[in-house]
Amino acid sequence: MNRTAGETTYLGVPVPRPKAAFFEFTSCEGCQLQLLNNEATLFDFLSLLTIVNFREAMSERSDEYEIAFVEGSISRADEAEELKKIRARSRVLVAVGSCACFGGVNQLKNRFHDLAWVKKEVYGSHEVETNEVMPLSAIVPVDLQIYGCPVKKEEVERVVTNLVLGKAIAYPKYPVCMECKANQHICLFDLGQPCLGPITRAGCDAWCPANRAGCWGCRGPAEAANVKQLREIMRQHGFSDEQLLDRLECFGGFAGYVREMKGVRSKE
Repeated sequence: MNRTAGETTYLGVPVPRPKAAFFEFTSCEGCQLQLLNNEATLFDFLSLLTIVNFREAMSERSDEYEIAFVEGSISRADEAEELKKIRARSRVLVAVGSCACFGGVNQLKNRFHDLAWVKKEVYGSHEVETNEVMPLSAIVPVDLQIYGCPVKKEEVERVVTNLVLGKAIAYPKYPVCMECKANQHICLFDLGQPCLGPITRAGCDAWCPANRAGCWGCRGPAEAANVKQLREIMRQHGFSDEQLLDRLECFGGFAGYVREMKGVRSKE
């Protein structure tokens, strides 16, 4: 990508700068902050788009945009209605981060299957509107997903570049373990820590294991994730099924595998 006289080109061909808007729902807004923190390439990244709405970065706002980047899960009725409006205005809707893709840590309250009890425990007598947490795809069609908690800045830039250029966007099919081994990191199991690296979708460059923290599966399952085998590995290293389930349930990406595992356990 090159910029000359204010024009962005790729291989000498002018590249359009689609209008884009950033939104957030139930989340910590950490994924958007990740993008703004990437000072070294922030200007180049922003030059690919015409930003018309980005609350964390600008005060101006417009409802005319082609691409909507949405962070956060849906936990209230008004959020669901606003998301539908965003979907109607946009040509492409991108779910940004684990909350948007799977429900994220917010969906942990769903595991209790008793919303009234959760509200009482968390908020006491305060009246707070909060419903069962859902990912964006449970409300509207989602065109692209960018995984992670938070997202990896380099991956966002790659996805956006390909989106603007009309190039195919592919995600790794292999697990985080592959990146960990490629980077010659010590296996977290050998350091006495549980890790979902063997079954989690790669693309983060083994971010957490590189910092001596076992993977919690924020990017969701890799293709053909073998949870049954990981369960055996966990047992061999002295970790219980409860410890495995805690990690599998954390971000919501392994919901189907959790139901299957709990079904297996109930028969044992």
